[in-house]
Amino acid sequence: MAREMACRKCKRVTTEKVCPACKSSDLTPDWNGVVLVVDPTNSEISKTLAITQKGKYAIKVT
Repeated sequence: MAREMACRKCKRVTTEKVCPACKSSDLTPDWNGVVLVVDPTNSEISKTLAITQKGKYAIKVT
């Protein structure tokens, strides 16, 4: 199983070497908490966290 990494820019969680959301390669294995966004346009959590795309996001990235 591939290790999940979180993007330091947009907090998207991925197993790839480049973030699929913002195309950044600044990824870290040091993150905590998960938010799954299914409908970012109607989600209060996605508005609070400034998430515009559906996907898996970390709550805290260091």
